[in-house]
Amino acid sequence: MAGRRRARAVGFNHVALEVGDVEEALAFYRRIFDFELRGKSEDMAFIDLGDQFLALQKGRRQPADDGRHFGLVVDDKDAVRKALAEAGVEILPGPFLDFLDPWGNRVEVVAYENVQFSKAPNVLRGMNLAHLSKNPQALDELAEKGMSP
Repeated sequence: MAGRRRARAVGFNHVALEVGDVEEALAFYRRIFDFELRGKSEDMAFIDLGDQFLALQKGRRQPADDGRHFGLVVDDKDAVRKALAEAGVEILPGPFLDFLDPWGNRVEVVAYENVQFSKAPNVLRGMNLAHLSKNPQALDELAEKGMSP
């Protein structure tokens, strides 16, 4: 196998979460986040994240997640914290802003300014988020990888 080139993983197109009911899931997530639907069927809904999406798929059967989670990047982490409180959703103990949805999917909320993950300027413009920027630590981390904006 020497010399064989392997494909390089370059990012995520989407994350799929299993939920008990698609309409209930959309209602739950709308209480926490502002979003547009990319598409919807009886058994699936696709929440638009610009050049990515979150899929909600009917059919959750396993118990609640513990360590398994995904990090959802947002423009305003404090607004999420407030929306969770208003919706009566418990924030999980620990150093991060984690919560479980009604079907046991664990979500970690991450502020765009704090992470290396970056949307291209044209995507941010299209999402009406061109005002977002990175904090100095995130910029340093990107610079170390040769990825300065």
